[in-house]
Amino acid sequence: MKRIEFTDVLYWLAVPPVLGFALFPFVYAIASSFKQGNALFSSDFWPKTWSLANYAGVFAEQPFGQNLLNSVLVAGGVVALSLTVSLLAAYALGRVSFRGRGVLMMTILGVSMFPQVAILSGLFELISALGLYDSLWALVLSDLIFTLPFTVWVLVTFMRELPKELEEAALMDGAGVLTVIFRIFLPLLWPAVAATSLLAFIAAWNEFLFALTFTLSGEQRTVPVAIALISGASSYELPWGNIMAASVIVTLPLIALVLIFQRHIVSGLTAGAVKG
Repeated sequence: MKRIEFTDVLYWLAVPPVLGFALFPFVYAIASSFKQGNALFSSDFWPKTWSLANYAGVFAEQPFGQNLLNSVLVAGGVVALSLTVSLLAAYALGRVSFRGRGVLMMTILGVSMFPQVAILSGLFELISALGLYDSLWALVLSDLIFTLPFTVWVLVTFMRELPKELEEAALMDGAGVLTVIFRIFLPLLWPAVAATSLLAFIAAWNEFLFALTFTLSGEQRTVPVAIALISGASSYELPWGNIMAASVIVTLPLIALVLIFQRHIVSGLTAGAVKG
């Protein structure tokens, strides 16, 4: 019979309060999203009568469906561009020796350390000069500033671990550099690609400051800005039910993606740290 360790007891004692603390806000939002009127301010946790009026109101009072599509397009565009550029950069930084490679790596890391507000004014001038203000391309390009450093660093770590003989054999067979990267290395990098893609998608999906600054019309907003701008007749009459419903709608896709790719996230972020 297996002996129960003290650490196992501590683990199972810690799991319930940690899960409760982490899940309570989301469960509370779900319960509140089905409440109506004064029931939103009652002491009852679960609604006595369940109603979908808040969910219907979210789509009826604003172009929330378009906002959801905008977030999908922006986050998808950020992921596609981040991975394309990161794979090429990771190959150069991880497989090619050249002077200043370490400085370049530290520069890429340093870019991600700047807070968003520190570069907001300069980025606004750049977006305006390019004629991209109030367009989704403005959000895609601005979000790349923070997703690219992360994806490059993760993929460089994995790229360095790939067998050099595999690359040499492919080059001797006449394969070009792009063929080596996208046809040979990419399948081997799938755990890292899946992890970085999902985390970049979540970062772009939840981004608020750039989306608020670089979009003006309701049809170009993403869901974080759309939720923030939900308002009632006055500041004291905010439609909390609609806000809760919108928050649940926005969060569910992310939860589904994390549950689907959770194994890839763990392996993608840890395998490179224990190899070699």
